[in-house]
Amino acid sequence: MTQREVQGGLSDLIRMQSGAELFPSTRNFVHARGLVLLFVCAAELIAQVNRITAPVDNARRTVLTGHGHPLARVGFDRGAVDSSLALPSMTLMLKQSPSQQAELAQLLAAQQDPSSPAYHHWLTPEEYADRFGASPDDIAKMTNWLTAQGFTVTAIARGRTWISFSGTAGQVAHALGAEIHNYEVSGELHYASSTEPTIPAAFGTVVQSIRGLNDFRMKPMLKPHGAVPAASQQPLYTSPTSGNHFIAPDDFATIYDIKPLYIAGINGSGQKLVVAGQTQINISDIETFRSRFNLPASVPQIMLVPGTIDPGISQSDLPEADLDLELAGAAAPNASILFLYSNDVMNAVQYAIDQNLAPVISISYGSCEPETPTSDALTFQQWAQQGNAQGITWVAASGDSGGADCISQGSSNDGEASVDVPASIPEVTGMGGTEFSGGTGQFWSSTNNTNSGSAFGYIPEIVWNDSTPGNPGASGGGASMIFAKPSWQTGPGVPNNSARNVPDLSLTASADHDGFMIITGGQLQIYGGTSVASPSFAGIVTLLNQYVVTKGVQSSAGLGNINTKLYALAQTAAGAFHDITVGNNIVTVTCGARARNCTPGSYGFNAGTGYDEATGLGSIDVNSFFTAWSGGSVSSPRATPSVTVTAAAASITSSGSTTLTAIVSSTNGGTPTGTVSFSYNGVGLGTATLSGSGGSATASVTVSGTQLAVGSDSITAQYSGDASYSPAGASITINITAATGKPSIAGVTNGASFRQGFAPGGVLTIFGSSLAPGIFSASMVPLPTQLGGVTVSINGVTAPLYYVSASQLNIQIPYEMPANATVSLQIMNNGQTISSTFATQNVAPGIFTDANGALVPAKTASAGQIISLYLTGAGAVSPSIATGAAPPLGTAVANLPRPVQSLTVSVGGTVVQPQFAGIPPELVGVVQVNFAVPSGLSGSQSVVVNIGGVSSPPATLTIQ
Repeated sequence: MTQREVQGGLSDLIRMQSGAELFPSTRNFVHARGLVLLFVCAAELIAQVNRITAPVDNARRTVLTGHGHPLARVGFDRGAVDSSLALPSMTLMLKQSPSQQAELAQLLAAQQDPSSPAYHHWLTPEEYADRFGASPDDIAKMTNWLTAQGFTVTAIARGRTWISFSGTAGQVAHALGAEIHNYEVSGELHYASSTEPTIPAAFGTVVQSIRGLNDFRMKPMLKPHGAVPAASQQPLYTSPTSGNHFIAPDDFATIYDIKPLYIAGINGSGQKLVVAGQTQINISDIETFRSRFNLPASVPQIMLVPGTIDPGISQSDLPEADLDLELAGAAAPNASILFLYSNDVMNAVQYAIDQNLAPVISISYGSCEPETPTSDALTFQQWAQQGNAQGITWVAASGDSGGADCISQGSSNDGEASVDVPASIPEVTGMGGTEFSGGTGQFWSSTNNTNSGSAFGYIPEIVWNDSTPGNPGASGGGASMIFAKPSWQTGPGVPNNSARNVPDLSLTASADHDGFMIITGGQLQIYGGTSVASPSFAGIVTLLNQYVVTKGVQSSAGLGNINTKLYALAQTAAGAFHDITVGNNIVTVTCGARARNCTPGSYGFNAGTGYDEATGLGSIDVNSFFTAWSGGSVSSPRATPSVTVTAAAASITSSGSTTLTAIVSSTNGGTPTGTVSFSYNGVGLGTATLSGSGGSATASVTVSGTQLAVGSDSITAQYSGDASYSPAGASITINITAATGKPSIAGVTNGASFRQGFAPGGVLTIFGSSLAPGIFSASMVPLPTQLGGVTVSINGVTAPLYYVSASQLNIQIPYEMPANATVSLQIMNNGQTISSTFATQNVAPGIFTDANGALVPAKTASAGQIISLYLTGAGAVSPSIATGAAPPLGTAVANLPRPVQSLTVSVGGTVVQPQFAGIPPELVGVVQVNFAVPSGLSGSQSVVVNIGGVSSPPATLTIQ
């Protein structure tokens, strides 16, 4: 039984999933074994210049500089490691000849020049190898030499830019002259080379560096929120301590104007995105996040970089991985995402580029430049250049410690102006952070919509800086100490220096005002940091790849180094950017008695008009940004109007009505156009078109008291926005009083058969009058225990609600109820109560049918056809499931809850064994049964399900 078969039928309740492979696996990985001969044989065809021309003499050596790790200091040295220590992932990085370097620089510029024939003409790794890699003959010589020294060659790059190998510390000392020592840094033991490595002089023109001679790793760039909302306060998502709001995917899409693109079908479909990490993950967290926020039921493909160590679950890295995958997938909800991981996150980046896995790569890790070996920084740039040539856009977080990036690394207490690698690489887009600053304006609804969103529209931003003494938390930015300023980094505000400046762009990043909701470790957590900006923007770039293909701007996905165009657009399409002009990323550094390389003081930059080293070019209006990218006109940023709501009557009975009027006013003399949607608790009450002139327009709807709950109800008015004005909104409180008296119960029945028969976990239907003030339905799972001010309890246990109206309630009988017992039933409708009792059984099967008693969804079938029916009252299931809960999407078929009692199906008197019987994903208290229609029957036949010896009332099936 496949997952697809289990989820078939009831299309309005069950989402289909695709089992297709999203990304190529290791089948394209170029292993070294047997490859040297292939390269040598192909050399004459490629006719690439060999640069290793002298004999390989181990006695004649060349020193490779820049490998000393800045944290591998004499004071931290704990002596040489054991010679048997394994160094499992070393890489011989190869460099280009001067002519190759010049040709590559010309190509990268031409690929971003619309007037060039090479514009957006991306290379394959093999094409890159033939133009900018080492020759097959040189690869063979270096591979043979490594093998002769006792190393194991594990892989050769498709681009012929590196050779990976493994070995021991003893072999490294003998062959490369590098002594590996232990270093104790901030209580952690690491190993690193205490001397620069050497290679045979014959390799000097080809080998650039050796990576993997230390085990220092980059740090994640995320910040946790100080308080997580308690379960009783969800899903309002308003912090009980600060009053701040927390960001759902729907909020992010509203604030940054992505929703118009979703409506137009730009959602990531057909696109690929790589998220790099250094831990395994629990896929259930991603499934829970996507289900909770009504995102498509798609999960990432997970892949360990071949030939590297599996780190298992790293608790220090798991929140970062979950955050990256959830936010990248939230921005591009239909994209295919590959989570590529290793014990070193940069191994994942290296592999993704070499294998050309996706046109977008996101990484939320970094290390400050003063604590990064120069050889590593230059190696990362070489990867980025190859990625750009292949059409890859690499997005990275700029750091969380303002202008003094090293104090975030937790290892050295360095205090100096510094920026973060890899964000500082010119071929990488560095993402900084902003913080919402709404002031006295009304930017959030008091209630959530069905997607848990509550933002009305764009919220003004300042520089993210939540730093406190000893705890930096600010947008990383400043001037690189390693990389020179690229020619494209120009424009108002760009510093007049010779350095690469970061960040390039920013998005909201404050964990405190307002943090992102993330599911990690099975729990809802709140996070911020430039870690949220990087995957979010990577998702936006993924949408942009789809957009340019859909609009016919280019024939295939891939944008390469987008920085070239970013800085040009900032000067020609200012309306696509939100220029951040308030705040700073200044952090204060104090130096302890043992701190080295530490200069106390304040480090950072003020925001200003145009570019600044706190937020770069600012944030973007995504819809306008895409329009400008494809050559459309974007005149100026949209203004945010004010919205007020009035009611003809602020207090009505549940049988009355009132007219709500929204007034949308501009601040610049124009008149807003568009529509206003009114809603209560995420349920729509009506939409009206604005009408007016002279800077103000109105829209009205009439609302019935039956649409609301008794008590004080907050109603939201959401303005849609137009070409000149951003979306905005406001709320009003209406008081509803009950128009009828005490509720009454006319009867209780099985929710499927509408007959007597009730079992724990099953659906119960209650008929009566004055049971609810209006009609309300559950919009998500787990099911709510209150709808429209109505609650139901059985034996004192609050029951989940599917649906409530004045005359009918549908509830789930809690699994905690005893079987074969008489239980109490109490209904409370906004303060008015009624009580009754009913009897339970172990099982009480009832089949869901249409009004004529026919099976749903399959009323007809043919002999041998496999069909599904749905029933309730199956009693206990295994594995057990919480009352009101449903199996999450993606649950393996073998792990779905199944009835404990034996179950058979009888069709026209013929008993058949079901192929599957269990609760499918997203259904509560409902069992799906798949069975084959027996042969030898025709016409209308009775269908009965027997569970544990108890038969259901019959349904009918027409056999053709």
